[in-house]
Amino acid sequence: MQEPQLTPELIAAHGLKPDEYASILQIIGREPTFTELGIFSAMWNEHCSYKSSKKWLRTLPVDGPQVICGPGENAGVVDIGDGQAVVFKMESHNHPSYIEPHQGAATGVGGILRDVFTMGARPIAAMDALSFGRTDHPKTPHLVKGVVEGIGAYGNAFGVPNVGGEVRFHPSYDGNCLVNAFAAGLADADKIFYSAASGVGMPVVYLGAKTGRDGVGGATMASAEFDDTIEDKRPTVQVGDPFTEKCLLEACLELMASGSVISIQDMGAAGLTCSAVEMGDKGGLGIKLILDNVPQRETNMTAYEMMLSESQERMLMVLKPEKEAEARAIFVKWDLDFAIVGETIAEDRFLIVHRDVIMADLPLSKLSSSAPEYDRPWVETPPAAPAPALPPIAPIAGLRALIGSPNHAHRAWVWEQYDTQVGADTIRRPGMARASCACTAPARRWPSPATSPRVTSRRTRSRAASRPWPRPIAT
Repeated sequence: MQEPQLTPELIAAHGLKPDEYASILQIIGREPTFTELGIFSAMWNEHCSYKSSKKWLRTLPVDGPQVICGPGENAGVVDIGDGQAVVFKMESHNHPSYIEPHQGAATGVGGILRDVFTMGARPIAAMDALSFGRTDHPKTPHLVKGVVEGIGAYGNAFGVPNVGGEVRFHPSYDGNCLVNAFAAGLADADKIFYSAASGVGMPVVYLGAKTGRDGVGGATMASAEFDDTIEDKRPTVQVGDPFTEKCLLEACLELMASGSVISIQDMGAAGLTCSAVEMGDKGGLGIKLILDNVPQRETNMTAYEMMLSESQERMLMVLKPEKEAEARAIFVKWDLDFAIVGETIAEDRFLIVHRDVIMADLPLSKLSSSAPEYDRPWVETPPAAPAPALPPIAPIAGLRALIGSPNHAHRAWVWEQYDTQVGADTIRRPGMARASCACTAPARRWPSPATSPRVTSRRTRSRAASRPWPRPIAT
């Protein structure tokens, strides 16, 4: 398939400004191919390069005696003693949730779960912080329903308890919600896995689900401003499958225990492009990919589509060559794809081959290290003016205003849609006041099936005897 001719309109549609495109021409010394334009667009957008926030992120504290791994990897790692570490990640999935609330929120949960177990940890808990506009805004009911259902659908099926979070409503979020998801996992402190590739000629292995056209250009979409054409961006939202992700979790942890992994990286934003570039750049190596070997669930996919697809439940790994048969057997057992799609190379190159044609040949390190950085203009918030005296409020009217506010309403309608106790490790679940925590609640007497006056027939006695009757809670 012939690639389209690059035009200023096409370049702008990829989120690249004229001066950024001029930098690309200077770096590679020629006009990029369409696939190369897509790769630069993915790696240089706000979502992947943090080009507007790097300046401020560098000012945050990141070191400490308990910090095993700070920024730069899939998730943070903190030593909690006894040879264990907690691995945690929080990220937003705002734009995808705005376009397609259910799948946008669901894949936000799936993404951070992969970030956690990519580091070698088993996820043990999830949380979420959601912000919506006014309840009478026409888009709010649609967003609330879809986001809450999406979080519950993915987390419940995957099997991680959702143990807390927050929901708020404010005019600032009218029609443009914030969806922040958090996940935490446990790992042995000396068995953390990282993404930096090492060794020349090592096989690069594709793991997990097949690649489709869902989410193509999703990272660029996540960096864009929205307008009346928002519905046209719906195909850029990924579609998740929590059951496949559960299999991927178990396969990855088994793979890690086998000693097969040199490095491993989740395919998140920008999919195959970002995962390969990050692995190579952190290890000071180049990467060669043969796209004909990429497992595909759709026919006639182009190099551009495969490199920018954000299909979910996928990983990229650098494998110890002598462990190939053992590693492949693990993924075959879990009914997941395992394909050698490339190798590490000594040169600073990101080489993409499809149908024996070189579709991209770029300096790999420049895709991340040379991304533009901006110091955006900002205005300091002026000091708050003294609050005016409040008018007198009738106590009953004040009480009605408080209890009528959605920000003071009970949140059971949200967390009751989440599985909060899967895994049987939750001590204090959402909605429990501290005084009524299971560890301090008074014992409650339950009727014995043998003495209950409701057991009046042989059939009833038989059914009652087999029922798992509740027992008093230990104090």
